[in-house]
Amino acid sequence: MNIIAALDIVGTVAFAVSGVLTAMNKRLDPFGIFIIAFVAAVGGGTLRDILIKAPITWMEDLIYIHLIMGTTIVTVIFRNKLNYFRRSLLLSDTLGMVVFTLVGLEKGLDAGYSPIICITLGTMTACFGGVIRDTLSNKIPIIFHKEIYATACILGGITYFVMTQFDFSNGIILIVSGSVIIVVRLLAIYFNFSLPNVYSKEEIEDNQKYSLFKHSCFDVNIRNWPIF
Repeated sequence: MNIIAALDIVGTVAFAVSGVLTAMNKRLDPFGIFIIAFVAAVGGGTLRDILIKAPITWMEDLIYIHLIMGTTIVTVIFRNKLNYFRRSLLLSDTLGMVVFTLVGLEKGLDAGYSPIICITLGTMTACFGGVIRDTLSNKIPIIFHKEIYATACILGGITYFVMTQFDFSNGIILIVSGSVIIVVRLLAIYFNFSLPNVYSKEEIEDNQKYSLFKHSCFDVNIRNWPIF
């Protein structure tokens, strides 16, 4: 097994864990938990493989489906050991984004694409599984608001290609590039960094008022209706 295949497996497990934790936080049933874990684990890689016209990894090798099923079961069983869902979700999500960024970069290079396209593929591989996971969980994907997420992947990709211009081994390049992604991601969370806000204070307040109005109008329990 080469290093990219090993990284792909690690990323699959990490994002499957993040999917399970997200689904359990939403109190989904077992089938729902597995589906969220599955799309989180393979969503970004599937989109990448379609774009570069490569065989879709999890369809070629059933070990990925087995890994996701096993990870889902183990995470559910040992959920009480994960005392803080948010912290566990953060760790698994960060590990997954690091590994999948590197996998996307390497696969883009193997397909003969330019550095810019490779960085795009790496970012897409790392982020879009989470986008699908959050969308199906009725959440705004974190890549689209609040936290620095894709930016960390892009900076890691830039570091990767800068280091390839020097006489470093591939292992060192992967370690340093992955470390850049982790540091940027964790510093952004710790210091509450985010991309510039393009909305005025009035627009934000109007949106909050609309959200409260929509919630009061549509959050109705149909079990309280007379016909039930």
